[in-house]
This record gives sequence, structure tokens and C-alpha cells, in this order.
Amino acid sequence: METLDYFDSQTVSLAREISPLQAWNLITEDPQPLLKIAFKVRDAVSRKFGVKSIGGFSGTSTDTVSAGDYLDFFLVEHSDDDTLVLTERDRHLDVMTCVSSQGNEISITSSVTVHNLFGTAYMIPVGIAHKVIVRNMLCRLQRKLSA
Repeated sequence: METLDYFDSQTVSLAREISPLQAWNLITEDPQPLLKIAFKVRDAVSRKFGVKSIGGFSGTSTDTVSAGDYLDFFLVEHSDDDTLVLTERDRHLDVMTCVSSQGNEISITSSVTVHNLFGTAYMIPVGIAHKVIVRNMLCRLQRKLSA
């Protein structure tokens, strides 16, 4: 059995209940400029190691998703009223992100399994940045719904 090389889970309380897909749409509808730059740098560096480009978040919203659909670069593995499970698999690592709701709380949980030295090196800066990015995304979501 594989062990996780990275795990992060963060939760915020919102002014009202929303579904995981609604949370996803609100979080990704207007990506911050710094995040857009980070995705471009990530793609430029990763391409040199044979890793596919992901392009970042498009800002496109959707009303429904099913297993097998894509939300930007993430494959939808599962979606229901309480849970949205997304994955991205590549030669350097596998990522699973879960957006879940319980009452007026939204959680984002991410885990990573690395496959090679590039994946390990990649996760050093990304692991640190990911926590900050998710925290900022959740705080922005909180502000949007309290306005």
C-alpha cells in the first residue's frame, strides 16, 4: 500500500451553506494574478521533465459534473451534494483533492503520492505554497459569501 507524501486539509465556516461544486466555481471563477503566474512557471519547468502542462484555472463555471468529467485539469472522480473528488495523475505524482461540505463549512483536502525524484523536488516548494494558496482561496470564498 502506498503512503501519502503530502497531506493538507483546511476548513472554513461560511455565511451560508453551499455545495462543493458551488464552492469550486466561486473559488476558481477569478484566479488571482499571482496564481496564474505560478501555473505558467510550473508548466514551463515541468515540461522540461516530460510532465504535461496543466494550464491553471480557466474561470469557467459549471452547474453539474459527473465522474469522468473534467474541471480544468482535474478529473472528476466523484460528485454528490456533499463531496467533490478530483484527481490529476502524471508521471511525477498523483494528486487527489476533495472539496466537501458539512452544514455551512467547506473543507479542501489534498493529498499527493510522488513517483520519482522530480516529484519529490517539485513538492518541496509546491507543498509550502499549496497551503498558503488554499488558505487564501478559502478566505476569499468566505469574504465573497459574507458580502
